Amino acid sequence: MAPLFQHRWRRWQRLSAIASVTLLTSWLGTAAASGAIADSTPAHTPTAPLAELADRRLGPQVCPADLAPAMDAIVGRSQFASAQWGIQVSSLSTDQPLYTHNSERLLIPASNIKLMTTAAAIQTILEQAPERLWDFRDDLNLVNRNSNNARADDLLHSMGGQSRVRRLLAPLGVDPNSYVQADGSGLSRRNQAKPSAFVALLKGMHETDESGLFYDSLPVGGVNGTLRNRFKGTAAHGRVRAKTGTLRGVRALSGYLETADDDTIIFSIVVNQPGQSGRVMLDAIDEMVLTLAQLESCE
Repeated sequence: MAPLFQHRWRRWQRLSAIASVTLLTSWLGTAAASGAIADSTPAHTPTAPLAELADRRLGPQVCPADLAPAMDAIVGRSQFASAQWGIQVSSLSTDQPLYTHNSERLLIPASNIKLMTTAAAIQTILEQAPERLWDFRDDLNLVNRNSNNARADDLLHSMGGQSRVRRLLAPLGVDPNSYVQADGSGLSRRNQAKPSAFVALLKGMHETDESGLFYDSLPVGGVNGTLRNRFKGTAAHGRVRAKTGTLRGVRALSGYLETADDDTIIFSIVVNQPGQSGRVMLDAIDEMVLTLAQLESCE
């Protein structure tokens, strides 16, 4: 775990050890729902480019000067001629952008919108019943890690809708004009968000005392949740915690990644391309993440 998270992680462990299991929707007065799980990613054999990157996990480092050409090469492939990409990668320690590509473009984010929903839910509990915050762990894991759509929509309804989310997230540094939220789950194609909005949210949540709770709820590459079958045996195995997003013609991944230098970066990668194979889009995103995982200062 990166040093920036260690002190808050220790605090989370102490608090969670004494927390009881309670559903947020029960104390907010909303019936718990057991809807379909979205974004479940079956195991697959990596395509040739992804497999090659996996083989490099103990190989050459990626220097900052090499990052933009490597990312641009993936975005510029012929199969993505009609794609709309939005990407932002920033260092958590320096707050400096490492790579951007149309990061201010509004795109359909699929289940990445759940990051907005759960972050706002945490702020709601802090306002109404802060002593119950750590009871929210199971609901938070269900929505972020396992991408439960029904529970996410219930949370948004329990909080009072999209206008309340906007109010709650603005103090975290999330521009209310950087996203349009139509539901809590991301199933609606009327949801829109800029990659910069997710990076701002992830940075803002990191700076709160609740960062450990939020961070731990995200799927871990090659380990659990909707990332359990991705990044296994690669440089990103166990080092990426990110929310997946999946709809027809849409793939997204936003979260935290520990680099080869043990630095932590925040990233958001969203691609919209109607008619494109989901596997092609997903493998391109994974290739980008593996490139980021091998990033070193090279000084």
